Order: sequence, then structure tokens, then C-alpha cells
Amino acid sequence: MRIFLAAAILLASSVGTQAYSPSASRRSFLQEIGGAAAAAGAAATSFGPAVANAAQDFKVGGKIVLGDESIMAQKEHGTSSIPVQKNLRYNVDNNLADRITNYNRRFAEMGGYFQSTEFEKVVRASETPVTFYDSNSGRPLFVAPVDRSVDSFIEESKVHGWPSFRDNEVVWDNVRVLKNSGETVSVDGTHLGHNLPDRSGNRYCINLVSVAGNPV
Repeated sequence: MRIFLAAAILLASSVGTQAYSPSASRRSFLQEIGGAAAAAGAAATSFGPAVANAAQDFKVGGKIVLGDESIMAQKEHGTSSIPVQKNLRYNVDNNLADRITNYNRRFAEMGGYFQSTEFEKVVRASETPVTFYDSNSGRPLFVAPVDRSVDSFIEESKVHGWPSFRDNEVVWDNVRVLKNSGETVSVDGTHLGHNLPDRSGNRYCINLVSVAGNPV
């Protein structure tokens, strides 16, 4: 399986961001995330695709859809046409969200940042899988958890430091993975995170600030 690694990054001076680091060898990388995936495999009642698609007018899940660099061409507001919404969900920081989603190709919110927000509270309180929307456009991007428990979804995210989604939780009409880098973006040019596959398959390591939008 081809491993998509995030580009090497030097830590910036801006507060609240952290670089992905591919400095470890491929073997050690696989060992690390393999162990993390095993730790995240808590067993409980899972939500299935039928529930995830309930009352939705978009398809969730399917095979990975690749894109090219043209998606991230400069536009009116960084790589996007518009700034982030003013009333983002989960009590995330709007300035951080705008910087990460629109003026960034390499950096991430600080690892574990999502745990300081209302993410877990919202996910656990929902009776159905939660839809995560583009912080700029409001398009649906991910629905989770699908085919796994709430505990498993949250635990895997905590282990890795960022909300972590699988192929069957992606709204592929609105999400692309860039061919050469694994960078995961929205079709509107929003930087979301990276695809960091492990032994369970593709894993989309996503900034919460990028998927905290409201539907429009």
C-alpha cells in the first residue's frame, strides 16, 4: 500500500499550530500508527451507513477520490474564495480556523486541540452520526462514526491527536486527496489535513477548525 506522508514542516511562530513530522522511518511510522489503531479498536454498538445517511441528501463513503494541485490555487481569500463562517461549531477559535483552512498548506492545529473544544460533548450527545461541515463553504465533508462506535471514533482521534476519519465516513463529492502529498482538501480549496494510512486503511487526520462549519 502506498503511504502518503505529510510534508516536512518547521514549527511556525503562530500560536496554536503544530507541524506534521515525517522524519521517522517508514517502518517506525507504521509501527507507531499500527499500535495506535489497535488501541483505538474499542468494541461497542456501532452506527452503520443506513443511520449515517438518514435524512441526508448526500452520499457518505466509497473509494478514495484523488485531486490535483489546481484545487488549491490562490483565490480571493487564500486558497478559498471566502473566509470561515463567523459562528463556527464546537467553540473553535475563528482566527485559528481562518489561518489553518485558507492560508496554510503544511501546518495543523496543535495536537489534542480538539479536546479543548465541545467536540466530544457534541459527538456523545448525538443520537445519530455527526456531520462535519466545511468551515468556509458549509458543504458536508465527513459523517462519523460510521461502522464503529462513538467510543472507538473518539479514542482513535485522541490517540492520534486530531479527529480521524475513515473512507466510509467521507463525503467524496466534496473531498479530495492530492495525488502526490496525501493532503486532504475540500473541493473549494479548504485545507483539511492529511491522509496517513495505517494497517486498517486510509485514515484522514483532520483539523477540527477546518470542519466546524454550519450547513448552508
